[in-house]
Amino acid sequence: MKDKRILYVSSEVTPYLPETELASTSFNVAKQAHSKGVQTRIFMPRFGVINERRHQLHEVIRLSGMNLIINDMDMPLIIKVASIPKERMQVYFIDNDEYFKRKAMYSDEDDQLFNDNDERMIFFAKGVVETVKKLNWAPDIIHVHGWMASLLPLYLREFYKEEPLFNQSKIVTSLYSNGFEGELNNGLADKVRFDKVGDNKVSNLEIPNHTNILKSAIENSDAVVKGSEIIPEEIEEFIAKSDTKVLEFQQEENLTEAYLEFYKENVLELSE
Repeated sequence: MKDKRILYVSSEVTPYLPETELASTSFNVAKQAHSKGVQTRIFMPRFGVINERRHQLHEVIRLSGMNLIINDMDMPLIIKVASIPKERMQVYFIDNDEYFKRKAMYSDEDDQLFNDNDERMIFFAKGVVETVKKLNWAPDIIHVHGWMASLLPLYLREFYKEEPLFNQSKIVTSLYSNGFEGELNNGLADKVRFDKVGDNKVSNLEIPNHTNILKSAIENSDAVVKGSEIIPEEIEEFIAKSDTKVLEFQQEENLTEAYLEFYKENVLELSE
């Protein structure tokens, strides 16, 4: 795996956000791969709860400045970057004042999901791809963590399917139990269709709940990882019916070897 390139895309990453199973696992997997000589990049949203001064985030002007079209609206993309102390790892933050400046991650003070979480997901997916294109950094593996990042596999397979930089990239999605209750904006499917994604690929998003968003990620990934010990039964059944490669849940002490071996034996070896 030495010198392979892995792009880690996560909704949450420590130390920038509170320590959850998702935030800790996505950071630890990237850190351990990096320590073994793997070239890594981490991308996450620049949620307003992140303390930019404490974590020394700074805008990268050469990467910022483009507009992303979200449901026929031009939304400015701002890219910030920070280095994880002692690890010599760079973390890229996808930012936009309209979508991410608020002082909460997914829900308002009444614990209601933000009505534009669907557009935030689309913006995040497109922002990651456009930034990696500007970096001209072709990843061997793209490993997705968390529901906010879960449209990325669909967009890579459909909207960006003609993009040569990702022709050889394999997509891995980690599945976690910490989702959300209820549904996102029911316009999500139409907003994805706006990007010329076919009805057959959008069907799982017609009812945009946590389970269906994960189903979309699974069907557009080469492999999946069970990031939580207990996964919703409906998702377990969906995985069982697919022919996707699966890594079962791993205890923290086994993470490094299990993930790297899975990448090498089950992901990179997949035939075109």
